[in-house]
Amino acid sequence: MIKSKEWDWERGIEEKWWSEPSEDVYYYLHRWKDQGFKRFLDLGCGLGRHAILFAHNGFEVEAMDLAEKGLEVLRQNSKTLHLNIGISLGDMNHLPYTAGTFDCLLAYHVISHTDSSGIKNIIGEINRVLVHGGEFFITLCSKESPSYKSGKHPIIDENTILKTEGPEIEVPHFYCDLDTVKEIISEFETLHLRHIQDIYENTYSWHYFVHGKKKDL
Repeated sequence: MIKSKEWDWERGIEEKWWSEPSEDVYYYLHRWKDQGFKRFLDLGCGLGRHAILFAHNGFEVEAMDLAEKGLEVLRQNSKTLHLNIGISLGDMNHLPYTAGTFDCLLAYHVISHTDSSGIKNIIGEINRVLVHGGEFFITLCSKESPSYKSGKHPIIDENTILKTEGPEIEVPHFYCDLDTVKEIISEFETLHLRHIQDIYENTYSWHYFVHGKKKDL
């Protein structure tokens, strides 16, 4: 399993996109609130855009990331907004929480930052920290993305490349096809699975968006 590498927020911290909640997450906020879920983990929280959203809406929020710079921003913002958010520096391969801690978990554009061995370990950790009947929303990089197909990046294994520019410099990226996604989440009940193309000004990317549930006993 390759060693985890944090984002370099000194290169990307001015990007407004990373400071505003994703449109997808508003649905899960309301769904999980309606279901009476309270304990929420923002796994790989970055600057804390989703942790703040959930805290504003009455959830008991824990936010974890490997990049101290992003956590500094979240600490300052949560203090300014008078929000009580548990903030932890940690590696997603070894979550610093006991089993069954969370009702719901978000990992948005996060857990693909590993290799083929690491992804299985991370999914196991998600399974461990969720309560039975708890839900998650995660994203995974798709092999349809140009960054995987281009051949420009160093190859770690058959599914993994190493990024060489921007805030993700030297960060591994694991890419899936549909069969691999289904294998990765086979221990869970799949509630919703999408394959989406995001189109930017000069390029595009593909991701799998996965809504799952830890099976009841």
